[in-house]
Amino acid sequence: MDRRGGFGPRVWARPLPRPHHLFGGRGRPGALQPGKARVGPWREQTGPTILSRLRLKLGPKALGEGGEAFAGDRRPKVSEDTVFYPGLMVACGPSPFLYGEAPGILPEILSESTEDPDRGRKLGHYSGLPSPRAYPLVDSRRVSLEAHLREEDQGTYPRLGPGGSLPLPCPPLELTVAHGYPGVNLEEG
Repeated sequence: MDRRGGFGPRVWARPLPRPHHLFGGRGRPGALQPGKARVGPWREQTGPTILSRLRLKLGPKALGEGGEAFAGDRRPKVSEDTVFYPGLMVACGPSPFLYGEAPGILPEILSESTEDPDRGRKLGHYSGLPSPRAYPLVDSRRVSLEAHLREEDQGTYPRLGPGGSLPLPCPPLELTVAHGYPGVNLEEG
């Protein structure tokens, strides 16, 4: 311990620049700007809790298969100048880059504010990438799971309710609808 009561030398850090895409560029929260990202409000606890449950289920299995599950720290690059911020990204193999070059599974948590972009723009871009094998959509408002699955040249779109399960190709596992909802109270969200 050093004499200032901390561990190691003091490190000075510059504050990060203000995230203007979140504040409309002029400090007005929520103001939209063309071509800029906007973060919509999530249900207070429901969305993050479901995301944590999915990462706990997919992460260890992905690691065991030589891949990894990333929540927020890796972004799939869908074109030369466009990346998305998925709730979770599962790489089926090593992914040493900041931008996920080969995501295998891209789960999204649907809410009132994210459902349209997740079903529209993101789905369109993800469908154009060669690597994603599954794009599960987990609803934060009711117990349900839908997925766009790709195997070979075939695509399927299962819609599942409570008690349903989805076989995922990478990592190979059976994801039940219930995996995302332990401890989640959909009535409070």
